[in-house]
Order: sequence, then C-alpha cells, then structure tokens
Amino acid sequence: MFSSDRLRALDAVAVHGSLARAAAALHITPSGVSQQLAKLEREAGHKLLEPQGRGVRLTHAGRVLAEHAARVVAQLTAAESDLADLGDEILGPLRLGGVGSCLRTLLPDVLATLTEAHPRLRPTVVDGEAVEMVPLLLAGELDLLLIESWHSRPMPLPEGVRVTTLAVEEVQVALPARHPLAGRRTLDLAELDGVAWSSCPVGTEPYEALVQALRARGVEPQVRYAVSEYATQLAFVARGLTAALVPGMGQRPCPPGVRFVSVQPPLRREVRAAWRAGGDSPSVRACLAELPVAE
Repeated sequence: MFSSDRLRALDAVAVHGSLARAAAALHITPSGVSQQLAKLEREAGHKLLEPQGRGVRLTHAGRVLAEHAARVVAQLTAAESDLADLGDEILGPLRLGGVGSCLRTLLPDVLATLTEAHPRLRPTVVDGEAVEMVPLLLAGELDLLLIESWHSRPMPLPEGVRVTTLAVEEVQVALPARHPLAGRRTLDLAELDGVAWSSCPVGTEPYEALVQALRARGVEPQVRYAVSEYATQLAFVARGLTAALVPGMGQRPCPPGVRFVSVQPPLRREVRAAWRAGGDSPSVRACLAELPVAE
C-alpha cells in the first residue's frame, strides 16, 4: 500500500519538474521530498527517478506510477474539498425512506427542487413500512423517513427519533360503487360487519389501525387481502372483492368503480418526517425545509 504523502511527492515532482519546486509546492524541504521518494521506490520495487544534468527526471516506472498518483491526489483533493464544504453546501448522499403513498405525493417536487438547487446532492429513496424503516434510521442506514401515525392507533417511537408533522388527513372507507352503502356521505364501521377487507400486511400501522378501528365498533375484521400498495387494494375494491380504509394520499390514482365514504366517528392519519436526534445534517435540514408542515 502506497502512502498518500509519498504519492503526493511523486505527483509534485511530475508536475513541477524538480525536487526544489516540488518541495516549495508541498511546503516541505527538498530533503523531505527526497526521503518520501526514496521510501516510495522501496515500496514500489522500482527506480522512480534518475539524474538529468543537475536535476532529476522520472524513469519509465516513475512515469507509470505518477499517472496513478495524479488520479489519487485529485481524488483526495476532491474529498478534502467536499468535507470542507459540509458546513455550508448541500452535497453527498441523502438516504430517504417511507410509506409509498407519502413518498409519491410529497417527494417528487421536493427532490426536483433540491437537486436543481444543489447538483452535488445524491438522494436515494426506498419505500416500506415504518416498522421496517425506523430500525434502519436508528442504525444510521437511512437519514430521513416519511412515516404515518393513525389516530386510532398512534405509532410509538423509540428514544432518539425526532419528528415533525407534515399533514393530517382524513381516512375514508373505499367501497365498490355497487355496494348498498356506497352512496352514503358517512357511515359507521359497525355497519360493515361481515365485510371482507384489504389492508397492508400484519404488523404495519395501517393494518393495526384498521383492526383497532373495527374492534372499537364491535366488528371483528376479516382481512383477506394483505397488500402494501393502496393502488392494489383499490383494484380489489373496484372489482367488488373487499372494502379498504384509505387515507387521502392513498386515494390517487383510483380505478373506476370505487366510492369513498367518510366514517363516523372520523378517522385521521398523520404523516410525519422522522430523523435521528443529532442526525440533522445540512442535507436533512434542506429536505425538511422543502417539505410541507401541518398548520
């Protein structure tokens, strides 16, 4: 493994053409440059310099290694510049995750604005449920989440997670258009006893919220279709197979043949941004600043 300081010395000699000028560029003595290059020759197993008049020139091996040294030095210089800019410039990776309906509704415009304003920002996005994502946030594998918390079943958050509420939206029941209750403005979930339901998989916030809401109205849920995407749930509803509880952000796109009916007592979902305590990097703060905030 070649020392970066020794590669810098070789690169400086290749660029400036002499030990003295290389030393001046590196702010060390000519003897310091000579010592670095002598050690580099031993590491490389080749003679890198040869006399030329009163100075030196690179050997063939020296020129070969100098090409690699130039690339290494350029990369190290770029890394140093990026680290120096971290306090002021929005750059580098921004790892986002969250619930599909929230990502689809809130993130496209935010990321388009951020990447246009900060071309060196590199966002990545993965979708999933909060139960899967929060451990990744705490482990430092994700930087910012868009998660949900249903009022019928508030989501508990562990220590070390900070949140802000982005939106509070109504949750309605999606029914097939030909269902006898589909023309109503409101209904009580107790009126849907015996109906088959679709929901997100067991253990997710929407599933647990559905179970809590139905049991609170004396109904034992029959969840026959466990699918993560609301679009898929609505496709089952449109074909008359199920009912589903769907928040506002999950209602688009909607196939023909679905009607949304408000429920009494009302159901609400909060959409939240979540990040690690102490993990509010400039990139995270920039993303939070672009996201909407609930009034």
